[in-house]
Amino acid sequence: MNLPVEELEIGMYVEIPLSWHEHPFLKNSFLITSEEEIRKIKDSGIRHVKVDFGRSRCLAAVGKPPVEPEGGSNPAEEEDVVPPELISSIHDRTLAAEKRAHLVIEHSLVMMQGLLEKPSTLRIDQAKRGISEIVNLILRDDHAAYYLININTHDFYTYTHSVNVGILGVTLAKAIFQNTSTHDIHALGVGFFLHDLGKVRVDQAIINKPAKLTEEEMREIRRHPAHGFKILLETRQLTEESRLVVLQHHERYDGSGYPRGLRKDEIHIYARLCSLADVYDALTSERPYKKSMTSFEALKLMREEMLFHFQTELFEKFVLMFRAPNHARLN
Repeated sequence: MNLPVEELEIGMYVEIPLSWHEHPFLKNSFLITSEEEIRKIKDSGIRHVKVDFGRSRCLAAVGKPPVEPEGGSNPAEEEDVVPPELISSIHDRTLAAEKRAHLVIEHSLVMMQGLLEKPSTLRIDQAKRGISEIVNLILRDDHAAYYLININTHDFYTYTHSVNVGILGVTLAKAIFQNTSTHDIHALGVGFFLHDLGKVRVDQAIINKPAKLTEEEMREIRRHPAHGFKILLETRQLTEESRLVVLQHHERYDGSGYPRGLRKDEIHIYARLCSLADVYDALTSERPYKKSMTSFEALKLMREEMLFHFQTELFEKFVLMFRAPNHARLN
């Protein structure tokens, strides 16, 4: 599981989330044997590291066992939810940006489907690794990011929606926070990808109903942000800010959202970003009772009829994302 570096102790077995040349250690995974090693981890600018309590030799290994959500699992019986093809397609420099984007989405859907089938501590932790790789791609490659947000996957399965919102949210966060060092876009990206995690505790007959929902069904589905927040607390996953993405992504800037009817700055800025991505993807996805909108139609509707739901400055940044970077190089 991931821990803030402030909670590291001698005897913990850690995995450094950086490439080998970006930290001062000989290996990415090792047993902490001194306070000096903890200091070096902190000095590397790392905020969280993965700790394998099964290989640790400290009291925390006994006192902090992973807590499973409902329907816990045996790690020995679980396969890694991150397809090897996802990682290889991200790092294959021979692929054109458009081809890489298609492969990344294809394998991301497999990852999120596997995670949402049983969101255990282990599977969430595995998915975080895959999502981190996707975030790295978006941060370093504007062309791949452009194709990722413009590939049309119209169905509204929860795992498809999760991937779409994750990619849109990370791209928006890049546009807004790329010149700052105070935002952990990797941790934030996991919050975007897992924003609908709570739907696993909602009756799937409601989730997949091929018609508009009744008022009672709407009340049930509106519980999913709280369900997701609770799952992340139970599994001790994500930063507090990223958990707020899950809890607040249906809040609206004018106070008309749920679950608490928060307004303006009462809504964490990360949740405000997720709200934009969430609504856009809902509008451009097809449901049994409605056709999907084009990107232009969705953005036009959001601007003309829903702008009071969003922070105007963030919406303007969101619209600009869909412009191709350096048109000549994309042809």
